Amino acid sequence: MGTTKVLAVAQLANSVGDGAFYVCSALYFTRVVGLSATQVGVALTVAWAVGAVAGVGLGHLADRVGLRRVAVGLAVVTAGALASFLVVRSFWAFVAAACVYTCGQSGLVATRQALLAGLVEPARRTRVRAVLQSVLNGGLAVGAGLGGVALQVDTEAAYLAVFALDAAGFLVAAAVLGRVPEVAPVARTARLGVLRDRPYALVALLNSVVLLYMPMLSLVVPLWIVERTSAPKWVVGLLFILNTGAVVVGQVRLARGVTDLGTAVRSVRRGGVLLLMSCVVFALSAGVPDRVAVAVLVVAAGVQVVGEMLHSAGSWEIGFDLAPADKQGQYQGFYGMGPAVARTVGPLLLTTLVLGGGAVGWLVLGGLFVAAALAMTPAVRWSQRVREVAHR
Repeated sequence: MGTTKVLAVAQLANSVGDGAFYVCSALYFTRVVGLSATQVGVALTVAWAVGAVAGVGLGHLADRVGLRRVAVGLAVVTAGALASFLVVRSFWAFVAAACVYTCGQSGLVATRQALLAGLVEPARRTRVRAVLQSVLNGGLAVGAGLGGVALQVDTEAAYLAVFALDAAGFLVAAAVLGRVPEVAPVARTARLGVLRDRPYALVALLNSVVLLYMPMLSLVVPLWIVERTSAPKWVVGLLFILNTGAVVVGQVRLARGVTDLGTAVRSVRRGGVLLLMSCVVFALSAGVPDRVAVAVLVVAAGVQVVGEMLHSAGSWEIGFDLAPADKQGQYQGFYGMGPAVARTVGPLLLTTLVLGGGAVGWLVLGGLFVAAALAMTPAVRWSQRVREVAHR
């Protein structure tokens, strides 16, 4: 089995369980464990902040001792954290288990990205990453369906089965990742250079701003539909299916045109413009009849997912290409903080902006998307110049 297929199978193995976990976890911790929604929110915010920081150090460790070895270990650690959720019954135990879980997830994402960079030639990296993203979304969709069944059954045993399924998926992923070739570790004197790379930090920050579409989709759009439009609640599920299905079908195709930094920044710019357009269309869904609102929301979600895929393709190429070959682990760990930052900052920022500001808030959010996407071009050029000077 080739490297791409092995990475894809490992991705699929844990994404199905993750999809079910994401659907059920909040209700499990509130209804079964007995935590309040506020406690769950605070714990997850703290945990993802810890995990985002830990991802850089774990990526650096992987560079030094072996990417495959650390990836396998982190998959096992994540499985253990998920298994611990089966017996967690207090707030502080939940915080501790959640921190282990997020550290494992963040480190695993970084090492998988670095493995890809080390095992796949540069010209194919973005295309292979697109394949993995399509597999990820397909697995999440299947898992979400299984999670829906657990929600319908609504018993402690059903929820525990979901957690056990996710833990088993990570153990399978660990076994599969053990079959990829090892990437030679770098010298043990290598320093954590990503923390001093200001151009790369700026690129990562701009990427985090564009990634605000993640909490926009998972939190703000559902709340907007329920509170500000006449559309029926089932449209929330319809838009989720539209998003995941579009990525499964279209991500690889849209990534074909991204082959270097020039095409990557162009793809990010186009993605930012489409994200702005989607915000404008979402704003138009308020104050119209229910059928019109449904049609407008579907159009907005369609424009948004194309913008998301264009941004993703360009972002992956940028993250890979600007990272030194011998420090991919730590650089991918740093770049991979983007989703965690967006999920930490996004909920409060976007609910205040959109639900509080209405159409104007949507326009401001769209402006943030396009401004960050356009600023990516000079930021990438700055990083390129710094690299060229350093290599002279």
